[in-house]
Amino acid sequence: MMLLVLKLVLAHAIGDFVLQPEKWVIDKASKKHKSKYLYYHILVHAIALIVALQFDFNYWLGILSILASHYIIDLIKINLTEKVNARLLFFLDQIAHLIIIVLVALAYTSYSIDFSEIYSKNNIAFLLSIIAISSIAPVVMRLMMSQWVIEEDNTDHSLEKAGKYIGILERLFVFGFIILNQWSAIGLLITAKSVFRFGDLSKSKNRKLTEYVLIGTLVSFGIAIAVGLAYNYVVKLD
Repeated sequence: MMLLVLKLVLAHAIGDFVLQPEKWVIDKASKKHKSKYLYYHILVHAIALIVALQFDFNYWLGILSILASHYIIDLIKINLTEKVNARLLFFLDQIAHLIIIVLVALAYTSYSIDFSEIYSKNNIAFLLSIIAISSIAPVVMRLMMSQWVIEEDNTDHSLEKAGKYIGILERLFVFGFIILNQWSAIGLLITAKSVFRFGDLSKSKNRKLTEYVLIGTLVSFGIAIAVGLAYNYVVKLD
């Protein structure tokens, strides 16, 4: 099943991203179902599917199902462009396409889902680790850092919630490096962050701000390292 899914996803990626010029996207958004590029887009998908499936026309029903669903999903997306947040619409659109692909693959294979594997120790430990890094860690850090109130220069020039997302991403990277046993990469990540922050800290000439950022960084990395080590320990248990 996995090979079939990969072939279908490859065809989808080529049709939706590689061979879809920005001109087509703009024209579809303005003319909707009357845009000729909508039908060019479906044709490109048809060719990509046929090539990815190595011209095996035993999959003709699956190909038609994917093409028809792709047309319907794209029409829905086009008509919701001005009503729904663009980021949300993009992800919903891609998820819908992937669901159809998986359903088509399931129709051609005798694949059964083993729920005992889904709820295995390793999967639950991994999910708990991700939750700890992305949702629990920010709360812990906010409580720990709340004893200090530091006003950073030019906060109006900062992206909204950028610090929160940067922290989550850096902890995810650290966690990934640990479970892959790539400790040296963590040092490179710390160095990269230090380089980016050095300019701001040197310009501000604010020792308190420097100490605040350093403490926050060490706490963030410390939490990620602790979670990564805990995950590795749980995985190794019998």
